[in-house]
Amino acid sequence: MKTSFETIIQGHQEAFQKTFIPAQYEVLDKMAHAIIHALKLGHKLLLCGNGGSASDSQHIAAEFVGRFEKTRMSLPAIALTSDVAALTAIGNDFGFEKVFSRQIEGLGKKGDILIVLSTSGRSPNILEAITQAKQQGILTLGFTGKDGGILKDAVDICFIARSHKTTYVQEAHMAVLHAICEIVETILFG
Repeated sequence: MKTSFETIIQGHQEAFQKTFIPAQYEVLDKMAHAIIHALKLGHKLLLCGNGGSASDSQHIAAEFVGRFEKTRMSLPAIALTSDVAALTAIGNDFGFEKVFSRQIEGLGKKGDILIVLSTSGRSPNILEAITQAKQQGILTLGFTGKDGGILKDAVDICFIARSHKTTYVQEAHMAVLHAICEIVETILFG
C-alpha cells in the first residue's frame, strides 16, 4: 500500500483527536498555573528530554527566556540538554542515567519546576531527574505518550499524548507547550 500525504496527515489528526479531551485541558491548566505561581515567586524552570525531546526542551526554554509572542521581561528557564560539557562529563563520570539529575542537584532549588519530556515515559535519565527533583522539593511536570510508562505515576502532573507513534507524541507535546507559553505570557504580562 502506497503511503500518501493525506494518510499521514490523517494519522496526525486522529492522534490529536484522541489526545485533546476535556480532562487533558484540566491537566494543562494545572501545569500553566503552577508555572505562573513559581515564576511569580522568583523560581525557575528546568527542562529536559532525549533526542527530539531534548531539542523541544531547548525550544521551550528559549520561548520563556527570549519571548513567545510578547516583548516582555525574560523568564528564568534552563534546558538541561544544552550544556555539552556537563552532559559529557557527567555521562562519562557517573553514567548517562545521571546527566540530568546531577544538574538538578546543582542548579535546582525548592520551589522550582522540572519539566520532563519522554515519549515512552521510560527513559532512565528522565526518571532519575524526577527522583532528584522530588528530593529537592521541585514540582515535576511530565509530558509523555503511549501508555505513559513509569513517568505518568512518577511526576506530580502528567500530560499524555494518546499515540504510540513518536512523531505524533512529540507534535502534541510542542502544541501544548506552546499553548502553555501563551497562557503564561498572557496572564503574567497582559
